[in-house]
Amino acid sequence: MADFFQRNLPHYHQPNATYFITFRLAGSLPVEIWKNLKEEYEQEKRNLATRHSGAKLQEERYNLQKRHFARFDALLENDEGSPRWLAEPQFADIVQRELHTLSPEHYNLHSYCLMPNHCHLLINQQDIQEPPLPIDGKHYTSLSHVMRLLKGRTGYTCTKLLGRKGAFWQHESYDHVVRDDREFTRILDYIVNNPVKAGLVEKWQDWSYTYVNPNLL
Repeated sequence: MADFFQRNLPHYHQPNATYFITFRLAGSLPVEIWKNLKEEYEQEKRNLATRHSGAKLQEERYNLQKRHFARFDALLENDEGSPRWLAEPQFADIVQRELHTLSPEHYNLHSYCLMPNHCHLLINQQDIQEPPLPIDGKHYTSLSHVMRLLKGRTGYTCTKLLGRKGAFWQHESYDHVVRDDREFTRILDYIVNNPVKAGLVEKWQDWSYTYVNPNLL
């Protein structure tokens, strides 16, 4: 049984899936730009529903989600006014350690890349158990549960290091179900080459905060 969540970004969670996830620092992307991006996405979704149905509609929505992410990520990379805490090793190290700590109990880690204001993550949740209902009574899938742990733990430590209160991470994350090996390879290539495309290094291997599971090399 798959779970669908709709907040500010599209979410489609299903057991044993492979996911491409992007999460960002609080305050990255101006509110007005984010609002416009969301409105464009919702309008395009409505337009699709008037032209397609059934399997064709699902396929078009899937393609729309990928286009939406491309716009979202391009805006992140070009947001010069964004906080850039992850460019500083003291913060990036905290996130990097936690990404490894949560594997393999909560996910199987394939790859990640920490950019100055966001993180790309590629995981699968094969045989990962759904979490029990927490005390607050809210329902979490295995994916939403681990993202809550990851952002909660690292956010607490990083804000303490900053000596301030407030959110370290933007509440929302982008997640995309990877459907086949071809898409997996394309996304893995995209993740590792992010710092190269941004002009931070010449070779992806030179970026300290890019990881690829040795089994994939």
